[in-house]
Amino acid sequence: MRAGYELVAGLEVHCQLATRSKLFCPCPAEGFGEKANTRVCPVCTGQPGVLPVLNRRAVELAFKAALALDCELAGVSIFARKNYFYPDLPKAYQISQYEQPFSSRGGLEIALKDGSKKRVRIQRVHLEEDAGKLLHAIGSEELEGSLVDFNRGGIPLIEIVSEPDLRSPEEAHAYLAALKEVLQYAEVSRCDMEKGEMRCDVNVSVRPAGSEKFGTRAEIKNVNSFKAVRDAMDYEFRRQVEVLESGGRVVQETRLWDAEKKTTLPMRSKEEAHDYRYFPDPDLVPMAADPAWVSELKASLPELPAARRSRLASQYGLSAYESEVLAGDKDLADYFEAAAKGRSGASLKTLLNLMTTDLLGKLNAAGLPVSSSPVQAESLGGLVDLVERGTLSSKLAKEVLGRMWETGKGPEELVKELGLSQVTDEAQVKAWVEQALASNSGAAEDLRSGKEKAIGAIVGSVMKLSRGKANPGLVNKLIKELVGK
Repeated sequence: MRAGYELVAGLEVHCQLATRSKLFCPCPAEGFGEKANTRVCPVCTGQPGVLPVLNRRAVELAFKAALALDCELAGVSIFARKNYFYPDLPKAYQISQYEQPFSSRGGLEIALKDGSKKRVRIQRVHLEEDAGKLLHAIGSEELEGSLVDFNRGGIPLIEIVSEPDLRSPEEAHAYLAALKEVLQYAEVSRCDMEKGEMRCDVNVSVRPAGSEKFGTRAEIKNVNSFKAVRDAMDYEFRRQVEVLESGGRVVQETRLWDAEKKTTLPMRSKEEAHDYRYFPDPDLVPMAADPAWVSELKASLPELPAARRSRLASQYGLSAYESEVLAGDKDLADYFEAAAKGRSGASLKTLLNLMTTDLLGKLNAAGLPVSSSPVQAESLGGLVDLVERGTLSSKLAKEVLGRMWETGKGPEELVKELGLSQVTDEAQVKAWVEQALASNSGAAEDLRSGKEKAIGAIVGSVMKLSRGKANPGLVNKLIKELVGK
């Protein structure tokens, strides 16, 4: 950030609710990548004479999201028509909420780099329908005109509007990551950004450091990844500072983020609420938040990320970093707890090592979520048990895990099939140790003279002779005995 100036930002995040059907019609809400205009009906394409019918499940998920974000639910909320003309909006208005949203005054705590915490205030969460999608190209072929796909039109969204509490791109990234975690934990949205299930508009302004007065803001559209949010905020901050330092005036406008050029570009002058001519939708009655139902929803909320981090640390003796990594992904935390069931102490450390180093490495390389892992949590726990019983060394466990990944077989079956059981027979291991000492006489003399690091070469030789099967603890014990240590 440029010295003498402060960035002020707020985010408007749109999240697709995990419903099976659209917000006001029975058309499927799922179907990313389906053939264009195959998930549509007279309601979501705005045909004359049709009436919307509110999806109760969408309301339930929206309320749960607001409760998870510590928002206050309004007793009564109203759907409004947001009027504007654009080809992807067949009714020439979007059903949204404006003056009376269903929730407001929430907040989300984020962790900052210096280890401190910050609460980002949430102004409101409201329900609305998505628009369609304009296509300007098919594959790499640019079209002379544009095509419109209405499959996405009418899909239920919540818009989460933060207060202008963010002061850096890093804070914005932390806020989005925390928001995604909460929504996924509450099971209200999958938040798959590649499928457009979580999209973000960024409001950025700058002001002299120490000033309380807000500057003129620009809204940046088309920001579809956490990295893009950081890059767009950084660029827009520098752009506005340069305008001010050159004696110019920042104008209120909507800008478009160009990910290839890493710049924001003017899109249109920023609209105000009156430009949209909001008015209550005459086809939809006010939405009431029944207190008994709200209490049921609140009670049904699962353990949220912050609480889970704290519990993982205390219940399993994890470090702050380990609990942060695990709780950052609900499916990963679920997988760990399933694998850790009935295990404690050293076995948990073995499990963490196999999970966070080996299994996650394979998942990342394959581009798979842990929920699609070919190695089941119970099977990984069984592999840990084999290490703890001395059947496998840590090295052999990694080899077996690789075979589990490839075949989907259980660890005990593979150990028998591959003949990989760890050798603990003292006579056999002693024979290997004696052979290794004979072929590494220099290392043996170094060890006798007090050079402890020399044992590594001898251990390595034993493991090579035993094809990795010799029990490491027994190997170290016998080496020291035979060299008189």
